[in-house]
Amino acid sequence: MKYVVYQRVSTKGQGESGLGLDAQERDIQLYLDNYVNDYSVIGRFTDIVSGKVNDRPELTKAIALAKESKATLLVSKLDRLSRKVSFIATLMDDKNLDLKVAQMPHADMFQLHIYAALAQQEREFISKRTKAALKEAKARGVILGGLRRGTEQRNEATKAQADHRANHVFPMIEAFRAKGMTLKETAQELNRLGIETARGGNWYASTVRNVEQRMAP
Repeated sequence: MKYVVYQRVSTKGQGESGLGLDAQERDIQLYLDNYVNDYSVIGRFTDIVSGKVNDRPELTKAIALAKESKATLLVSKLDRLSRKVSFIATLMDDKNLDLKVAQMPHADMFQLHIYAALAQQEREFISKRTKAALKEAKARGVILGGLRRGTEQRNEATKAQADHRANHVFPMIEAFRAKGMTLKETAQELNRLGIETARGGNWYASTVRNVEQRMAP
């Protein structure tokens, strides 16, 4: 089985530090080692650009090589391709392109499409919740002007996103903990399932504990 690996990070800093790329490379290698018997990686491509931008030269090269070589395009997570469900749907409709997502090794094209749509809905909800939080802050008399405005906006947006994510993931954490799993084991399971934290990162024992504390009555 031949694979073309595509990776994407949003900022130059992530690209230079390797932090974002290291995590993607880890997930891709886990997929190849555990779900593929015999494989060869015939190309690796990386873009440093926002997931909202569809015009990505390295992705274009990766897709062309995959189709030309009858290889599978492999990404670590679906949002590395794009954050737009319409763009992902276009790729999935291409009969000459085979696509695999490392973090969802058994998912077929239909399941990936549904996941992309749900992820986009969640991002849209977070955006609306953030705007509502800013409106509430203004009603409480918070001064949103000049440099203070930017600071308050960031703080309110971060809190709103953290609250939403905590509400979303807490039932799973609660279920894992009820089974006797430790904070560390719970974090590992959330990472295995491909569930991100509010900041889009990996889970650790400390972040699981923070969610539990945030949701405590």
